[in-house]
Amino acid sequence: MRSTTDSLSLVHNYLQHYRFLIKEYELVKNKQHPQFRFVDEFYRHHGTCRQSFLKYYNRFKQQGNESELLPLKRGPKYKTRRPLPLIEEKVKQLRLKGNNRYEIVSILTPQLKSHTPSPSGVYNICKRHGLQRLTPPMKQSKRQIIKARVGELGHIDCHYLSKTLVKQTSRLYLVCVIDDHSRVAWAEVVEDITSLTVMFATLKCLNMLATEYQIKFMEVLTDNGSEFGAKYSRKKYQHPFERMLIEMGIRHRYTRPYRPQTNGKVERFWRTMEEDLLQDMQYENVEELKQELLEYLVYYNTLRPHQGIMGQIPEQRAIQNLSTN
Repeated sequence: MRSTTDSLSLVHNYLQHYRFLIKEYELVKNKQHPQFRFVDEFYRHHGTCRQSFLKYYNRFKQQGNESELLPLKRGPKYKTRRPLPLIEEKVKQLRLKGNNRYEIVSILTPQLKSHTPSPSGVYNICKRHGLQRLTPPMKQSKRQIIKARVGELGHIDCHYLSKTLVKQTSRLYLVCVIDDHSRVAWAEVVEDITSLTVMFATLKCLNMLATEYQIKFMEVLTDNGSEFGAKYSRKKYQHPFERMLIEMGIRHRYTRPYRPQTNGKVERFWRTMEEDLLQDMQYENVEELKQELLEYLVYYNTLRPHQGIMGQIPEQRAIQNLSTN
């Protein structure tokens, strides 16, 4: 009973104080106050914050109710904005595989759509469960592939070739498509990375993977380069690369900006190719480079054991997966 009386007394005193401040403030605004000429003098004298006072004053004037002068409770109640247990469990499982918060959001968005937690929300979930730091088993799981089926995700990227030809008069690039599950890859040499050139080179890679290895992609992952389109553009039909994916029924995913690790499988492919094929080598002309690239890709896909898939050969892994599905 006493606490209720104290509470009512506190509300009464609070309202009485604000009634007095409002009366004083309006006298100053109407230039009728006997002591203050400017509102700054009024704020300093009463030790009140301009922003806080105006917030309550404007709220009171708009609603015309003195209850608007009372401070409101801030934020939601404890635990009322926690995500559903199912969502928390999905975040935990993805974190245990070594994914960071941005990758978890990217993976969950197609499944949960508007219910997907934000990156900060994912961080809070991981923190609650003690998963904010990667343990050695989580790092090892991260090195393993995420996708379970051939063609579930393709990684696409462009790579600049430096001093590859004996007499190189123009720039040369590689455009590569690599399957996430099997690591089967294909690449094409191009002389520029305009959107139209990259679109045709990617189309050749996709057709080659479909013809030779029966790999057809459901979605692909690229960086945010202009050659691959614009992530937030509303005119995707007008971009050659985006239009090609739409026509082929392939979903387009983008990496986190300035985070090449998100597309790490194709980045690792570039490193492997540099070490095996390009390092300390110069070719007489583009035709010779293309022939060497063709032979290397056949070797890479059909003969070379891949450390990232536990020593398996990409083509054999793709055949095994296709036969079981």
